[in-house]
Amino acid sequence: MAVTVSVRRAGEGDHAFLVAGNVALARESEGLALDEAVVRRGVAACLADPAKGFYLVAEDDAGQRLGQLMVTTEWSDWRDGVFFWIQSVYVIGDARRRGVYAALHNEVIRLSEAAGNVVGVRLYVHRDNVGAMATYRRMGMSESHYALYEAG
Repeated sequence: MAVTVSVRRAGEGDHAFLVAGNVALARESEGLALDEAVVRRGVAACLADPAKGFYLVAEDDAGQRLGQLMVTTEWSDWRDGVFFWIQSVYVIGDARRRGVYAALHNEVIRLSEAAGNVVGVRLYVHRDNVGAMATYRRMGMSESHYALYEAG
């Protein structure tokens, strides 16, 4: 059953919720145990410096936090514009499949359109997270032809 969801930019008061969501996300989606102290610093750094990105928080009509995501940006010289990257997506267990991610996603799309210089919205997902992939496809996203490589 869907819930009434509102989405807002996160603030300092959301720090503990965002940290808990990031730690749970890594554990549930990739089996990773993150160093919570590092995550606390990383979330605080993003909240303090908009150049690093911003978080969105979804809430029900009673103000209970239900989900989160972070948006970072990437400049594209090929397109002379910015890509929004969706990251750190987490919806609490009992709020899943109730429209929470859709509300967060739709707000990212709205913000990207309002910005005027955003040329696309991207995200990456762990290759084994088939549930998330299905959700992103339902939201109109498609798999890219790019592969992700890392160093370090």
